[in-house]
Amino acid sequence: MPRLVAEREDTLAPLTEVFREHGYEGATLALLGKATGLGRGSLYHFFPGGKDEMVSAVLAEIDGWFEARIFAPLLSDDSPDQAIDAMFDAVSGYFRSGRRVCLMGTLALGEGRDRFAAAVSRYFARWIGALTGALQRRGLDAAAALALSEEVVTGLQGAIVLARALNEPAVFERAVMRMRGRLRAGSPA
Repeated sequence: MPRLVAEREDTLAPLTEVFREHGYEGATLALLGKATGLGRGSLYHFFPGGKDEMVSAVLAEIDGWFEARIFAPLLSDDSPDQAIDAMFDAVSGYFRSGRRVCLMGTLALGEGRDRFAAAVSRYFARWIGALTGALQRRGLDAAAALALSEEVVTGLQGAIVLARALNEPAVFERAVMRMRGRLRAGSPA
């Protein structure tokens, strides 16, 4: 049964999954139309700028999700311990315990890299910066907090790739558990 799409926002989740699974280059209009239940004309009605506009809208949606659930809590002056634990819970859920590819990573490595480099770079920089701030509020100095933040984001991204490559989501969950422990051990709180 075709998907009922009434508004542009209704297309974002299915578009995200197509770009996540096929990358920018492999996301054909046929695949995008099938996922949304829309024909080419309807897709261009919602996204006159074509695939570039679709990806930009998807990236804005992802940015909003991460802002609300990861970046803002990490940057708040409330409990950095709770924000860090919530980050790991949210990331595990978002990436479906390693069963879901990171679209930012897919775009960073694909041929569409240059088109979306600013958005991808901003995403990773904001994540590292927010986590660094939380770790500093826990008592780490700036250099140690930055190094640990880079280690965690790198580890999460690598764990997603490895879990997908091995088709073993438990790899991701084990990595999340190790990184939780690493942050607890690496922070004087």
